[in-house]
Amino acid sequence: MASVLRSHFLLDPRFVFLNHGSFGACPRGVFDRATLFREAFERDPIGFVTRELEPGLDEARQAVARFVGADATDIAFVKNATTGVNTVLASLDLTPGDEVLVTDHGYGACNIAAAEWAARSGARVVTATVPFPIAGPGAVVEAVLARVTPKTKLAIVDHVTSPTGVLFPVAELARELRAHGVQVLVDGAHGPGMVPLELRTLGVDYYTGNFHKWCCTPKGTAFLWAEKDLQSRLHPLVRSHGARSQRTDRSRFLLEFDWTGSDDPSGVLALPFALDFVGGLMPGGWDAIRAHNRVLALEARAILLEAVGGKPACPDEMVGALAAVILPDAPAATSAPPGWPFAEPLYSALRERHGIEAMVIHFPRAPQQLVRVSAHVYNHRADYEVLARALQAELG
Repeated sequence: MASVLRSHFLLDPRFVFLNHGSFGACPRGVFDRATLFREAFERDPIGFVTRELEPGLDEARQAVARFVGADATDIAFVKNATTGVNTVLASLDLTPGDEVLVTDHGYGACNIAAAEWAARSGARVVTATVPFPIAGPGAVVEAVLARVTPKTKLAIVDHVTSPTGVLFPVAELARELRAHGVQVLVDGAHGPGMVPLELRTLGVDYYTGNFHKWCCTPKGTAFLWAEKDLQSRLHPLVRSHGARSQRTDRSRFLLEFDWTGSDDPSGVLALPFALDFVGGLMPGGWDAIRAHNRVLALEARAILLEAVGGKPACPDEMVGALAAVILPDAPAATSAPPGWPFAEPLYSALRERHGIEAMVIHFPRAPQQLVRVSAHVYNHRADYEVLARALQAELG
């Protein structure tokens, strides 16, 4: 079945693709639907913007709201979760001495953004060091709460960590943090499509997530959700006509975020189709896809641990569709271009000698390198067996 499903995707057949988590992969059918919107825009630019765009955004917003368990009027579209995080940070009324709390498992770009925005106000970023490997959800909660002070204004927590592929206990974190008067922003870059979402009851203040990863939409398709009483202080990073609109039939929140200048909205407009298309790739829909991917990720981790040893990054209960293994031995990491995310030379060896695209990184908290694998509908057990043999060959 996985081979048949792979045929829907535009992925290069030369590679065993085990890194869906980085940028996702868009099926041909979804790509083509977005192209139809792009063509419609070009055929009648004025008519499209003035007559079709807003109804299309509202239709997409309704589909997203059903998918993430939210009210449609609480959903704004952004380009990616990093943009969503920056948008919330820009809205904070920070003063000198205030603190923004992040974790050392946070996505690098978002932790950098926190530092940059805090510095503008004389505030500072405090980093919670989460033990690694992680013993369980309680270890995450304990580590985060240990760094909360009366000066903590916002905590940014990942729903699923990018470097280590760990599912964080965001509901419990939110409950504890808000009890301390701390607002909670969830970086849910990996959330939609990997884990079931019910934002109305999650108990957080803000949530931002990507659709181009596990929902397989075109790139540049993400959302920002905020509690209703916080929306008036949120503004897009690019201010445009919505900021001065005289309309009263829509919230200022939607008026500002729905138009930030000329752009390509095709990915967002294709969202309803994409959620149905990808959800239809397996009997049982999205629930079946999420369950399949988690089982496959756990199986992949077991294959790698048996083949090369090492340690799992976390217990089974904290695995979604990503799984990371701490490698027992690996070639010493060599220098790489600034910003290069992969650990060399092992990453390139897997890609160039074995035709495998997998995430290999050096996580500062682990003495060894990590290999992080993804699992989606087009993957199957044999993919990870290929990786296991390649690692055996490269690690000697």
